[in-house]
Amino acid sequence: MIKGLYEAHLPVSNLSYSVEFYKVLGLEFDHQIEDDLAFLWIEKDKSWLGLWKTEKVEVEYHPSIRHLTFEVSVEGLKNTVKSLKDRGYELRKAFGFEPTEPFVMPYSDYAHAKIHFSDPDGNSLEFICKLENPNKNKFPSRFLLMDTERRKF
Repeated sequence: MIKGLYEAHLPVSNLSYSVEFYKVLGLEFDHQIEDDLAFLWIEKDKSWLGLWKTEKVEVEYHPSIRHLTFEVSVEGLKNTVKSLKDRGYELRKAFGFEPTEPFVMPYSDYAHAKIHFSDPDGNSLEFICKLENPNKNKFPSRFLLMDTERRKF
């Protein structure tokens, strides 16, 4: 049976530039096949990302197309906004939240804190962190990550 997701692939217009972009995000370069394809580890020896050099793929945005979500720590998530902005990348509005900082989407036993952005080719990316909710607190809606202490999450 399925044990996990081993690889995912995205189209890119400039392979070397995209490899550097993903290395800045924390992925580890493994190898490149000619000038067309590069592989970077998301989690060493467990899952990787394949980047395919191709002509710009123009499709209307939908989150089910060309979208990857990377699991990060809470601290990593908090540092994402400044780190990406310092490098000239913009965050994207998602679920009604302006891209000023990570936001939280609560469920009954846990929540996801997240931020959305795009790579240089417009591929949709997301950093996400699972937050436990051991007290099963009820939260009415989504809220900013900085409000988690106030909400006793």
